[in-house]
Amino acid sequence: MASNALQPGLVIAGHGRHVWVETPDGKRLICHPRGKKNETVVGDQVLWKASEDEGTIEKVQPRRNLFYRQDEIRTKSFAANLDQVLILIAAEPEFSESQLSRALIAAEAAQIRPIIALNKSDLALPFARAWERMQVYREMGYQVLPLALKPRSPDCVATERAALMPLMAQKTTLILGPSGSGKSSLINCLLPNAQVLTQEISSALNSGKHTTTSTHLYWVDGERSTAVIDSPGFQEFGLHHIAAMDLARLMPDIQAQASNCKFYNCSHLHEPGCGVLSALAAATPLISAARYKIYSDLFAELSQTRY
Repeated sequence: MASNALQPGLVIAGHGRHVWVETPDGKRLICHPRGKKNETVVGDQVLWKASEDEGTIEKVQPRRNLFYRQDEIRTKSFAANLDQVLILIAAEPEFSESQLSRALIAAEAAQIRPIIALNKSDLALPFARAWERMQVYREMGYQVLPLALKPRSPDCVATERAALMPLMAQKTTLILGPSGSGKSSLINCLLPNAQVLTQEISSALNSGKHTTTSTHLYWVDGERSTAVIDSPGFQEFGLHHIAAMDLARLMPDIQAQASNCKFYNCSHLHEPGCGVLSALAAATPLISAARYKIYSDLFAELSQTRY
């Protein structure tokens, strides 16, 4: 093929201004973006042009979706063209329900299916408490998967892989989770050679010690039909790309009661005839106090003037 011809590829890793692109026949090469800014993310389908032993990205194809977070300072894109996001939390240490809700809201906003995986089911008492907290999410229709991920345990790998693979087969799944949730164990469960692959990518991109801050796409099967994207752990999850008045429709339990509101532009904070406030004050509340607090706190955060 002529060196000036545009060729298709899939972005499978990136660090700084370098990305690793995989061609349809499985070959991989380093590509650089055209211009000063790298606007590609893992999961992007791109058109690139060969230049010596590397390539230049000429175009990013239209995306089906983009999963990202945004705070007051910057936007952090995780990945594009996803089928689902698996949000991994752990029974111990206790997970943040606010952080979980933020990730779910971001997935809803991007119209990407979220799955919640609750790790450490082998810890009876902490897991029982955490599973009870998950009841409200199961009632909202979210799938909650119990896991007991243990590093370097062949039996555990076989059991948990058997539970996960039916959900992930022939899909592209972003694995998302805060530090300490067991994300590395989950990746190693699905991909026993993940560490070797990560080192290979790091060597190619010269990212070295920065490996853990990069995002990588791995194929789980030889046919390259099932992909897992490993993203960096996070402690904060900004939602500044979402308008405060859009928040209710992205929280299923709030949205379910908002249809009963007297006013179409109800903020669900103080208005008379608010279906959400009525559901919260009912003898048997239809919205949990914890979830409503997450809503009201987020509404206040997203209502602040942006400069």
